[in-house]
Amino acid sequence: MTGNISFQVVWHTASTLANGLVLVAGGTVTGTSGGVRNLAESYNPSTNTWTSTGNMNAARCYHTASTLANGLGLVAGGTDNAGSNGALYLAESYNPSTNTWTSTGNMNVARYWHTASTLANGSVLVAGGYNSGGYLNSAELYKPSTNTWTSTGNMNVARYYHTASILANGLVLVTGGQNSSGIILNSAELYNPSTGTWTTTASMNTVRIYHTATTLANGSVLVAGGYNSGGCLNSAELYDPSVGTWTTTGNMNFARELHTASILANGLVLVAGGQSNGSNYLNSAELYNPSTSSWTITRSMHNARAYHTASILANGSVLVAGGSYTNGGYLNSAELY
Repeated sequence: MTGNISFQVVWHTASTLANGLVLVAGGTVTGTSGGVRNLAESYNPSTNTWTSTGNMNAARCYHTASTLANGLGLVAGGTDNAGSNGALYLAESYNPSTNTWTSTGNMNVARYWHTASTLANGSVLVAGGYNSGGYLNSAELYKPSTNTWTSTGNMNVARYYHTASILANGLVLVTGGQNSSGIILNSAELYNPSTGTWTTTASMNTVRIYHTATTLANGSVLVAGGYNSGGCLNSAELYDPSVGTWTTTGNMNFARELHTASILANGLVLVAGGQSNGSNYLNSAELYNPSTSSWTITRSMHNARAYHTASILANGSVLVAGGSYTNGGYLNSAELY
C-alpha cells in the first residue's frame, strides 16, 4: 500500500507527468462536500506521498487527461453534474513547475465519456463521447503551441465508452463502445493524423463496452474483457495493424469490466480489478504474456475496486488509485504493483 489520497474518489483521471509525478484530477467524491469536484493531487513515488496541486478551475468527472510533450498535463471535457447530460467544453492545463492550473481554449463540442490520445506531432486527438444532443462522432485536435482546438474528420460511427490506442505507425485505433441506438459495438476505425480522416477497419470478434485496449511491444493491440448483453466478458483478442485483422487470444481467468490494463517493462500486460456480473467487485489481477497468448493469475490487490485508475511509474511499478468498491462506497486508497 502507499499513502492515501485525501479524498475518496471515482470517475477521476490519473496521468504520469514528465517529472515522474502522477496527477489525479477531478471525479466524484464522498463526504460532507461530496459530489463532482475540482480537487487534484499529485503522487510522488520518491516519497510515497500525495500533495494537493491546487484545484482545477472547473469541477468535472467522466473527463480525459493527457500528458503533453512540453511537460504539462491537459484535462478536457467531462460533466460537472454526474448523472445528467450537462457536458463541458472546458479544458485546462496543469503546470507542475508552478503547481498551477490555467484554462486553455474551449473544445468546439462539449463532451464526456470520450477518448483523448496524444499524437506523435504533440497534438491531442479527442474523439466521440456524449452530450445533451446524444452520442457523438465528432473529433477535434488540441495544439499546445497555440492553445487552440480545431475540428478534424468525424468518426464513421458515433460512440461513447470506447477505447483509443496509438499504433506504432502513428494511426489511432478506436474500438467498441455504444452507439446512438444503444447498441454495443464491435466496430473499429483508424484515424490518420496526416489526412485528418477516419477509415473503418475489421470489426472485433466480440461486441464490447467497458473493455481495455493496450498496445503491445510487437505493435499489436490487446483488447480484453468488457461487457455486452451476455454479461461481463473474459474474452480477449488481438488487432494486427500490418494486416488490419482481429484474432482471438487466450481468455482471462476472470470475466471483468471497468478494470485497468497496463503494459509492463517486461512486455506483459497487467489487468487489475473491475467488476463481474452482479455488482461483484474484484481485487484479482492477472498477467497476459504475448509470447504464449496466455493469462496467469498474479497477486491480488488489497482492495477490490472498479472505476479506478492505473498509472505506470518511471521505476516500472504500477500505481492503482481510488475507485468504487462492493458496497457502493468510494476509495481513497492507493497501492503499488
